[in-house]
Amino acid sequence: MAAWNFSKMHGAGNDFVVLDGVRQHIDLTPERARALADRHFGVGADQILLVEPPLHPEADFRYRIFNADGSEVEHCGNGARCFVRFVHEQGLSRRNPLKAEICTGLIVLQEETNGDVTVDMGETRFEPRDVGFNTAELSSRTVGSDTQWILPLPDTDPVALSVVAISNPHAVVLVDDIRTAPVPYLGALIESHPRFANRVNAGFMQVIDRHSVALRVYERGVGETLACGTGACAAVASGIRQGLLDSPVVVHTRGGRLMVDWDGRRLRMSGPAVTVFSGQVDIDALTQTLIARDAQHS
Repeated sequence: MAAWNFSKMHGAGNDFVVLDGVRQHIDLTPERARALADRHFGVGADQILLVEPPLHPEADFRYRIFNADGSEVEHCGNGARCFVRFVHEQGLSRRNPLKAEICTGLIVLQEETNGDVTVDMGETRFEPRDVGFNTAELSSRTVGSDTQWILPLPDTDPVALSVVAISNPHAVVLVDDIRTAPVPYLGALIESHPRFANRVNAGFMQVIDRHSVALRVYERGVGETLACGTGACAAVASGIRQGLLDSPVVVHTRGGRLMVDWDGRRLRMSGPAVTVFSGQVDIDALTQTLIARDAQHS
């Protein structure tokens, strides 16, 4: 039996299984990540977070993110906040702020006295190539200092979207009413659109006022989540560039509120990080259950 200790955590409803790969050996394959994330046969989570010893000489830890479908991704803002809380609660480090190594570089994270965690999300990029977006023969329009690309979709009207890279790729669509926006339908079409080489996180933003937005995000390999930290940052950056918003901006997600501050180059995001429970799982038995279930439906 391969027994793994884990913690179940969430950041504004975006939920995670967090694994300590410093004090225990964790061989996290896509199948094992899928088994842990399964909401009926596993622990249940949007993403699996793995804390490991750093490879970078300036980092305190290495931080890896696996989606519910088993794919490894570049960054997760809500997960980064939970990572800090986990490291401190588990006694892995007392350092505050912390430097975490992700696959695209280093991020800085700090636990605040009010219980929130602030993440320096790094630099933002807005060129289509930064999100693997093929714009050949697409129409576009300039809005402020931003570019909206007109993306044709099957069996529905085209959508106007902005692209933002915050380690991972995002597409942001403005909507009039977040409550009635067809997020599951349009999100799935945008997320897997062949013009995005590595798929994309699709965000749908309603501007409430110059310092407040409502946001829903359809995430790669997960579907719609209750909150998305990098998605909140991408939406705010896009809104500021279009002249619709002024920093700082409160982002209202279905799982709670996030605060995003952008100086035109680097983004900082603050919000909650909550431990729900801890436990131990027989990862081999769990994975075999998932494989057997999939075989029955193949």
